Amino acid sequence: MRCQMKPIYSRRTLELGLIGLCVYFLISPFSAQAGGDSKTVEVSWFFLCVGLFGGLSLFLYGMERMSDALKNVAGEKMKDILAMLSNNRIMGLITGAIVTAVIQSSSVTTVMLVGFVSAGLMSLSQTIGIIMGSNIGTTITAQIVAFKVTKYALLLVAIGFGMLFVSKKEKIQQYGYMIMGLGMIFFGMAVMSDAMKPLRTYQPFLDLMAQMSNPILGILVAAAFTALIQSSSATTGVVIVLAMQGLISLEAGIALSFGANIGTCVTAFLASIGKPREAVRVSMVHVLFNVAGVLIFLPFIGPFAKFVVSISPSPAEGLTGLQAAASVLPRQVANAHTIFNLTCAIVFLPFVSYFAKIVYRLVPDKPIEEVEELQPKYLNEMLFNTPSLALDAARHEISRMGKRVDLMNTAMMPAVLTGNKESLLKVREMYEEVDVLHKHLSTYLARITQLKLNEYQTKKMVKLMEAINDLDHIGDLIEVNMVELGLRRIEKGFKISEATQKVINTLHMVVSDALKAAVRAVVEEEHDLAARVITMKEDMNRLMEQAELHQTQRLVCEDSGKFEAYSVEVDIIEKLKRIYYHSKRMAKAVIELEDKEADILKAA
Repeated sequence: MRCQMKPIYSRRTLELGLIGLCVYFLISPFSAQAGGDSKTVEVSWFFLCVGLFGGLSLFLYGMERMSDALKNVAGEKMKDILAMLSNNRIMGLITGAIVTAVIQSSSVTTVMLVGFVSAGLMSLSQTIGIIMGSNIGTTITAQIVAFKVTKYALLLVAIGFGMLFVSKKEKIQQYGYMIMGLGMIFFGMAVMSDAMKPLRTYQPFLDLMAQMSNPILGILVAAAFTALIQSSSATTGVVIVLAMQGLISLEAGIALSFGANIGTCVTAFLASIGKPREAVRVSMVHVLFNVAGVLIFLPFIGPFAKFVVSISPSPAEGLTGLQAAASVLPRQVANAHTIFNLTCAIVFLPFVSYFAKIVYRLVPDKPIEEVEELQPKYLNEMLFNTPSLALDAARHEISRMGKRVDLMNTAMMPAVLTGNKESLLKVREMYEEVDVLHKHLSTYLARITQLKLNEYQTKKMVKLMEAINDLDHIGDLIEVNMVELGLRRIEKGFKISEATQKVINTLHMVVSDALKAAVRAVVEEEHDLAARVITMKEDMNRLMEQAELHQTQRLVCEDSGKFEAYSVEVDIIEKLKRIYYHSKRMAKAVIELEDKEADILKAA
């Protein structure tokens, strides 16, 4: 399990440090050469590639580290915010922007939405506003990197590492990873920027960048690059690095940022192939929205660039030519990226319902005969990117498993007490569905243990695993023991008296109530329901005493001569007691999990 605190000097951290040092020292001689007369510098493609790809590696790793830390710190809260604040289009838009700005990943936001739609907690129309907002949230990265902050990069890395070194609290360490990741983003950009300086005077490269002003070519190149590295923020970062050196025009920067928008949704769409219909629809919304926005803006890139220039800062006095362009282009590209996504969201927001209709036409439901009844409904591998959502999906699947166990329990007693062999075998067959869901849930939860889980998520995963095992044990009790008792009754040819049936049915009603409440407590994480199951122990003890007294009186009665009947009835009562025991275990797990969460919050 991954619940333990990660060691500060992890293998991955050491590897990253070595890579960073190697990159820095490799390009240092190259950077020193570039500092002289630019006209005499010859481009060293080896050092340029080392600097470019090394810097990009640091940038991507910093993004990953910062995103992981933010998800661990705020993932649960962000999930709750998405669920609560998406009731209307405007709030959905704002929520999507805020959540994505915080967790720095529109892909994570989209995965959350897939989980909510799959679980029936959110409609497709609600997700559209959030997806539009997530595009706005991703522009925050571009705005941050457009500032001249690269000189503070190593300071942020040092602060972040210092927090990891000094503190043993997991939350403080996550903030340390977040700050260190941000520093790596800036340092990666600085490395890329230094590596590209010689290209300022390399005419073939300047001619190539001039071709990026052709919007179609720029969009295709950026879309392909984004699909390859699976990060629109990284593509935008590279574009801003090019702008910092004055290597591209604003029109080219706009076209490249458009391509980044398309590339990121194409990646999400490819990832949804073969997944449930809900996942495909959410990714299709992303594709349609981004492509439609680019197509609308495409003919107006020239006027749009002029507008961006008019609202962006002007070059400082004394700067001319390439230096003047390099000083303002990063901010202009970032502003264009933000204005484009903000405008698209505002323009398309009134047409959310039309987007939903188009998507439902493009991705219709499967014919009923194609749906496999025994397959899990909520367990989705796409949710592994966000462990809290993966655990929620397991909870919803447990609800389906619990309903099937409850159906077995409801059909069990009439079949055991008075039913024929056919009705008993039908109850036994019902266990097949329970067994299938148990296997899927066990496999899914086992895979969750391989994810990066915090202490609370690990505890939750363990409790969910215990819950499905308890449900499976109840199913086993019914399928094997209870059905066997009913078959023994038929084989021996005795009848259970009406008085005894009344006693057993009364006990069974309490057990059934406990089972239903325990499953609901697990699925809804409801403390009061769990507490009610535990307090039912007094009723169970009282009814058990009455049942035992009744059986004792029956045994000594003159008309109760058959010991075989007594033995079967006692076993039935004992098995009902076992079913309640497993129900109580599930309820206790809910209360223990809530207490654990309170302790973690108190410690933090």
